[in-house]
Amino acid sequence: MIRRLYNWTMSLANSPHALWALALVAFIESSVFPIPPDILMIPLIVARPRDAFKIAGIATVASVAGGMLGYWIGYGAFETIGRPVLEFYGKDAYFDEFAVKYNEWGAWAVLIAGVTPFPYKVITILSGTTGLSLPVFIVASITARALRFFVVATLLWKFGDPIRDFIERRLGLVFTLFVVILLGGFYAVKYL
Repeated sequence: MIRRLYNWTMSLANSPHALWALALVAFIESSVFPIPPDILMIPLIVARPRDAFKIAGIATVASVAGGMLGYWIGYGAFETIGRPVLEFYGKDAYFDEFAVKYNEWGAWAVLIAGVTPFPYKVITILSGTTGLSLPVFIVASITARALRFFVVATLLWKFGDPIRDFIERRLGLVFTLFVVILLGGFYAVKYL
């Protein structure tokens, strides 16, 4: 099933409606869809480098809007929609223990999930379920998704096709290391 979804997503890059398809994929990925919008965004930017930042902007806006849908799923429909999505991603067992402390660190959770390979949709649903402040959620989502998509767009715009392999294989790791270093720096400043 995942392979079929991946192939369908890749075929959208060649569609005359590719930007609309990107917006759709970015929107639904933030709440339920398992394929990240980067899969569609990367070939679009390689094919249209002059539109790199427009493409990143579309992905950002659509992803944040989809994140708000995920928030609503968690807030208003957790038992009927949210819990099955978490079960699909194997995150339901961790939910109850994680929800207790979530709101204390919720903005960081949204920021980290928005830039790393951690499923952003899990955090959007969790944010709604735990009642994380909606303005905090929106600001953290905009910051994280813009950082992720505009970094990818900038790298592809600057370096073109040769950077594509690096992004597809290792950018998640780079973002994860960046977050670890950032959090380590905050910890060092606060406690050392």
